[in-house]
Order: sequence, then C-alpha cells, then structure tokens
Amino acid sequence: MDARYGIAKILICALLPLCTAPVLKAQSLMDGQMEVRNLAVSRQEDKLFVSLDLDVSALKVGTNREVVFAPTLSKGEHLIELPAVMVAGRNRYYHHLRNKSAVSLDRLYRSGERDVIEYRLVVPYEKWMTNAALNVSNTTNGCCGTPILNDISLLENVLPEKNVMAFFPEYVYIRPKAEQKINQIEGSAYIDFPVNRTELYPEYRRNPQELKKILATIDAVREDADTRILAISIKGYASPEGSYTNNIRLAKGRTATLKEYVRRQYHFPDSLFTTSYEPEDWEGLEKRLEEMNLPDKAELLAIIRDQEPRDLDKKEQKLKVLNGGNSYKILLRDVYPALRHSDYVVKYNIRNFTAEEARSLIYTDPKQLSLNEMFMVAQSYEAGSEKYNEVFEIAVRMFPEDPVSNLNAANTAIQRGQLDQAERYLQKAAEGDEKQLARASILMLHGDLDGAEKILNTLQNSPVTGKAAQANLEQIKAKREE
Repeated sequence: MDARYGIAKILICALLPLCTAPVLKAQSLMDGQMEVRNLAVSRQEDKLFVSLDLDVSALKVGTNREVVFAPTLSKGEHLIELPAVMVAGRNRYYHHLRNKSAVSLDRLYRSGERDVIEYRLVVPYEKWMTNAALNVSNTTNGCCGTPILNDISLLENVLPEKNVMAFFPEYVYIRPKAEQKINQIEGSAYIDFPVNRTELYPEYRRNPQELKKILATIDAVREDADTRILAISIKGYASPEGSYTNNIRLAKGRTATLKEYVRRQYHFPDSLFTTSYEPEDWEGLEKRLEEMNLPDKAELLAIIRDQEPRDLDKKEQKLKVLNGGNSYKILLRDVYPALRHSDYVVKYNIRNFTAEEARSLIYTDPKQLSLNEMFMVAQSYEAGSEKYNEVFEIAVRMFPEDPVSNLNAANTAIQRGQLDQAERYLQKAAEGDEKQLARASILMLHGDLDGAEKILNTLQNSPVTGKAAQANLEQIKAKREE
C-alpha cells in the first residue's frame, strides 16, 4: 500500500470461512467517531464478497485533514489490499479532485457529505483465502498526507469455521419507458380589486407583490433553457359575501382580467391559457374555520356542512344572524379576505438529457430527470456498486408511488440484505414475473427453499426472468446437496 498514508493496521475480523460469514456486531473505531456495521464476508464459487456499512456521522475532519479507511485480506505470505475509503476535509477533498490522487474518486467523500458509507466489494476467490484474516487500517493525515494519528482496535472474531453456502439471488431490473417529462409549479395570489369591480390595478394595495409571485413563477420556467411552458391555468375564487349571482360575475370577470394581464406581460398566445372560477369558496371557509378557535365554531361548521338550505344566499344569511352577527363580523374581518384568491398552475416539459448530464443532475437536481434517465445513469455504474444502488434509491424517493421504481429499489434492498425494506417496496410494485422473482429471492434468503423453488419453477421458462430463475434454482439445488 502507498506509504503516503502511513496506515496502521487494525484487526477487525480474524477468520474468513470458505463460503460465508454471518453479519458481525458493530465495531467502534477512533474513540467512537467511526463505526463498522453489518460486516459480512462470503464466497460464491470463484467470487469473494465483502460488505460493510461505515458510520461516519460522528467523524469530524478538519479542512486540511483526511481520514483513510483501508481494508486488507491476508494469510501468511499472501496479502491483498482492498480499495480504501477516504473522508477528507474541504481543502484536501478538492486537492484530490483536482489531482486525481489518493483513493479512487468513487470512494472519496467530503466530510459531512453523508452519515453512512456503504462498502461493497467483489474480488476473485483464491484457495489461500480460506481462514484468512480481514484487516482494516485507518489513519488521520495532515495537509500534506502526513500521518498524524493512528487508531487501533480489535473486533471479536465470531465467524464460524463451518462452511455454509451463501445465496446470491439473481433478479431482473425493469427499464422504465421513455416518456415526456411534464412537471408543474403552482401557487396562490391574493389580488385586491376595488369593491364590486373587476378591473385590475397593478399598483393597488398589495397587488405589486402578489402579481410578482405569479410572474416570478413563470419566469423560473421561462428562463430555464431546459424547459418549455406548455400551459398556464388560472382559477379565481370569491368569498361568500354578497349574492351568489353577483359573485359569479366577480369571480369570472376578475379571473379573465388577471389572465389578460399575465398574457400581455409575455405576449403569450391566448391558447396557452385555461381559466375557471369558483363564485364562493365554501370549502375554503370550512377549512379555515376548522383551524380557528371560536366560541361558536361548532355551530358555524354545522351551518356550512348542512345540505339545507341549498340556496347559498340563505346559508350565508344563517351565518350572518348567528350569535347576533358577532361571529359573522369575525368572518368578514379574518377569513373572507383569504377566500378571495387566484390559484395558478404553470405546466411545462423538460428536455431529455445526455448520460453525462444525467449523472450530474442525479445528485444536484434529480427532479429534472425521468425514471428512464435515472435508469440510464445506474447502468453507467458497475452493477451492485454503491453508486448503482444509490441511483435506484434516489429514483424511488423521487417517484415513491411508481411501480417500476419500487421494483428496482426492492432489488437493490435484497442485494443489501434489507429484506423488510424490500418487502415494503414490493407492495407498490406491479404484478409480473420480475416481482415474483424478487419474492422468490427473499424466500431464498429467509431459508424457505420450498417456497422459493415453487415460485422459480413457474418463472424458469419466462422470456424475461427465465435465466435468472434457473440460476437461482441451481443455487437451491447446490444448497440441498451440501
């Protein structure tokens, strides 16, 4: 290993069995600043799998310092240096980025960037690795890479000597369909109109700031080179004050006036707009009353919710006379002004991005990406790698109800051994062979070989999941023959 790091070795796991090891208990490092969790080492045929979670949430790294976490695998004269992980302060982080030095940039993290680093590695298996030692060393380096602090700790060896075959199920990811990316921004403006009039005066009362809200929303989309406005909709609301017939006139007229004002600011075609109106916002009145603390709140809500009288002018009259009109005065003062609002929606589409653009946006502005583009990003990384899995997790956060994002996220959760999480994702995944394959994988890992085998037998001739199902059946067969 490069002597620059001056790394002192820390034994965290003594024996590596021939095929698999259970997950070990957590190991605290650097006086509790770091913690190794979910450490597991296993073998399948000619591959060795190393998996652990490195909790660095308590790690404090100065701007000119770095901490290196570097595992090795050894036995006698044999030694393999596994890829190191570096957590660097601001200055050291950018130094390594500029110079492409130290550890692989894929395993370089800026201090505070994340709480848990998932370390996943696959290396070719060699016979000498049986009963080998997995060591990890870490050190704190100064501004020039000079070691200034070493930490040594020991994790109790709890790995069994008995060879036990591990399952590594195969599963099938679904590529989302490429589709137009349509998003929208919405908001509410409280435009002041003269009493009983529909003319709009931009400088009247609070109109400057309320109109600015609408225009700022449109500008945010219009000035983005990656977007194109598809439609603008405006819906005007009036309060129940006054006659219903007159409120129809006011709501309709004021909505049309506001639409025309916005249209003129940009010289948009009239076809870009849709308008609607609600003469009296009784729903809004009910909602706001529910949030208030009035002595006769229950009576007011009962009048509003009552199906009778159907004539809304008569319903309002009942509000006026309740409690001698005192409650109605409060409504006029504190509630009705907020019911006179204009809701607007700006609908737009987003252009398609290249793979390179998408790789950047996935971490900076993922809402700009479609599921298909996120899938494209995932495919640019090694299958099963930390970044590969991370992309699918981002996808399901951005599209939490989408069946495809949930199926793919379930697969990554299975790979990590997070079976409860995988089950939750599968609940939202669409029924199909891919979902059944994931269910069979979970059963395999739970030790229900009969249940897994039953599902896999129905999938082995599927054009989508057949190959993976057959591979999983072979693993079950080998397990039964142990």
